[in-house]
Amino acid sequence: MTQEPNPHSQPAAVSHEAAPEQAPISPRKVLTVVAVIVLILGVLAAIGILRRMHDRTVLAERTDALAAPTVAVASPRSGAPVEMLVLPGNVTAYTDSPIYARTDGYLDHWYYDIGSKVKKGALLAVISTPELDKQVTQAESDLATAQANANIARIQAERYSGLVKSEAVSQQDTDTYVSQAAATAAAVKSAQANLQRLRELQSFEKVYAPFDGVVTARAVDTGQLIGSGSGQTAGTELFHMQALQTLRVYTNVPQLYSQTLKRGMKIALTFPEYPEKTFEGTLVRTADAIDPVSRTLLAEVDLDNRSGELMPGALAQVHFKVSPVGPTFVVPTAALIFRRQGMQVATVTEGSGGTFAHLVFVVIGEDDGATVQIVSGLNPGDQVVQDPPDSLIDGEKVTVEKPGSGSNAGGF
Repeated sequence: MTQEPNPHSQPAAVSHEAAPEQAPISPRKVLTVVAVIVLILGVLAAIGILRRMHDRTVLAERTDALAAPTVAVASPRSGAPVEMLVLPGNVTAYTDSPIYARTDGYLDHWYYDIGSKVKKGALLAVISTPELDKQVTQAESDLATAQANANIARIQAERYSGLVKSEAVSQQDTDTYVSQAAATAAAVKSAQANLQRLRELQSFEKVYAPFDGVVTARAVDTGQLIGSGSGQTAGTELFHMQALQTLRVYTNVPQLYSQTLKRGMKIALTFPEYPEKTFEGTLVRTADAIDPVSRTLLAEVDLDNRSGELMPGALAQVHFKVSPVGPTFVVPTAALIFRRQGMQVATVTEGSGGTFAHLVFVVIGEDDGATVQIVSGLNPGDQVVQDPPDSLIDGEKVTVEKPGSGSNAGGF
């Protein structure tokens, strides 16, 4: 018999286990992880930056070390006391003058070329000035017109001045004619001055020698356009003249020996072109002031050159007899540095950053070709660079070559 289901009975429960619910991540853990990652990246970046800075520093140090020139130094040898000071001298003409034109035109003829000896007042050249000649003719005509007008005005003024006394003419007309006479008289003076100016310019058509001398240059030729240099235009140099009967020799004497110079003292001079001959000059003047740059005194020695043996522009050796002052040192000629500022030698000094070059001005005494005597500029204990490079500058860092490490190592 079939049993009917009970409607109030519970259905059989399905056995089944529910999945566990996942817990949320804490924000503190997230921040911690981010901070650790940032810290790691920062450490890696710092390591990279430090390594790069180290490499850059090493590269700079290596570059500086390679850039610093290597030099050999030695102490200078003590020399004998100086009794004769030999200095280079610049020979110049007693009078040196360019000859310019004072008027515009064309060179018609020249009479002296280079090397010609001329006397003062000699005719050097003739300039053709057709425009100026026409201006002179016009100025003469203007002067004649002004004189005629002035003469008429004077006669009228005198006539009216006589008639005004009898009241035949008015005072106003008389004053008018008197003023006209004065104006025309002034116009005459102006025309005369203009004519005189043009005639003076016309006189410059002929160029004369201003002194006795030698023509050392001729810069123009026949037919060339000549400019007087008026306004913004540069003038044309026609000739260059020098007076060579007496030559001036200029030399710079060190401050140390400046007090030994006396005007009128005789000075011996030698020239390379006359190796076995000595010339005698006279010390005529000094600058009476020490040059603050070179610490030297400019002196002029005049030399008689009537024989014509010597020429301006030459280099002379000026021999001064001096009293011994201070110690002297002997260095090789290769240690000398010849520059525009003057003669120098390089010494080395120790500093906080290494060894540095120091350029000092020196004055030389005797020179035998291989060695030279330094009479001023060096001190005992100085280390002198034996063969300085041409590019060496004051304050430059250098590397000192150790004795025995190079062919130039050793003393002077």
